[in-house]
Amino acid sequence: QVRLVESGGGLVQPGGSLRLSCVASGNRLTVNVLGWYRQAPGKEREMVARMLLNGATRYGDSVKGRFNISRNKYGNSVFLQMNDLKPEDTAVYYCNVGSAPGVEYWGQGTQVTVSS
Repeated sequence: QVRLVESGGGLVQPGGSLRLSCVASGNRLTVNVLGWYRQAPGKEREMVARMLLNGATRYGDSVKGRFNISRNKYGNSVFLQMNDLKPEDTAVYYCNVGSAPGVEYWGQGTQVTVSS
């Protein structure tokens, strides 16, 4: 059984920083894509950042230059460094792991609130 455990969310003031972490575990888990998504109240879930197996990254337009995705050397942990946070970044952030084609896993989500 695959399990994704996220941590690092919380309340931060505008302009502040947070670092999210996600650890993936499970027997025979093949990780091809690591990513972070978010969903704000009343909005659809959107891609924040993704990292492919070869290290290539992609970011959502609203977070480019502010957020950075990285992973550990084993490829089973993914991090999201979020800088210069804005109120519009407030959302539940979800870790995502893409395995085989059409197979993906989601974490339980961690709340990020940006407010003064």
